[in-house]
Amino acid sequence: MSHDDLTRDDLPFERRQLANWRRTARTLVEALPYILRYDGKTIVVKYGGNAMGEEGVSEHFAQSVVLMKQTGIDPVIVHGGGPQIGAMLERLHVKSEFIDGLRVTDRNAIDVVEMVLSGSINKQLVSAINSAGGRAVGLSGKDGNLIVAKKLQRTKRDSSGNVERIVDLGFVGEPDEINPEVLETIMNSDLIPVVAPIGVGKGGETYNINADTVAGAIAGALNADRLLFLTDVPGVMDKDGVIIPSLTISQAQALIRDGTISGGMIPKVQTCIDALKSGVEAVVILDGRIPHVLLVELFTEHGAGTLFRHD
Repeated sequence: MSHDDLTRDDLPFERRQLANWRRTARTLVEALPYILRYDGKTIVVKYGGNAMGEEGVSEHFAQSVVLMKQTGIDPVIVHGGGPQIGAMLERLHVKSEFIDGLRVTDRNAIDVVEMVLSGSINKQLVSAINSAGGRAVGLSGKDGNLIVAKKLQRTKRDSSGNVERIVDLGFVGEPDEINPEVLETIMNSDLIPVVAPIGVGKGGETYNINADTVAGAIAGALNADRLLFLTDVPGVMDKDGVIIPSLTISQAQALIRDGTISGGMIPKVQTCIDALKSGVEAVVILDGRIPHVLLVELFTEHGAGTLFRHD
């Protein structure tokens, strides 16, 4: 249809449509240098259990992961599931408590933890990615001895501060050895690995491991270009509540010392620092509740969240 055939009422719609097309094309062109930048790179994404709870988030996340794969990125997904584990333990009347932010995991609890993480959550994510057009494979740290773990040792001082005692967290572990060839084999088959943070001890015992720690250890073992933490906070805030867009290792350590970074953010930031020291090029804490925040971070100039980089 020519412009001459359009009525006066049709002209504004056509112009709006043309403006939308131009906007879309501009966005794609602006993303091109970043698509080229990450082509062939490994990016580890930690998908937090708290971020999963928002409606529609899993679908947006899956679409973003598939697009990453289609642009030449090798994504590796590590997921958490703390809220879901808590809900299942309560439903099954299995008692559970936390010490310094870590769930005490006895023999009854570890069975539930593994069922939720390696079972329902892992397979839901795999199904979501596959439904979005990707090809994902779910596994835990037990598969192929991907994560050989050891019991996590914690100590705690009494109220007087004079006596330090060992705290038994049960079947809570930490990575002792990562075997990246398991993930490399999957990625070389053009598949997307989705990892549940369950480790195996040298005696065959099952360990519940903090998903942030697992993501950091895997990113280091793969020499990942990026480690992205999707959580339920927008990033690291300064004392005025404003997001800090970028931090070096020394700047982050200084903010921990002066109390700007406090509480539950300290172990997350420390994991970012450890990942950088293990060979990851950069780490970002992002708000996983924002639709397609992965794409905003990777393929736009301004990015999102707080980026941690080497000094």
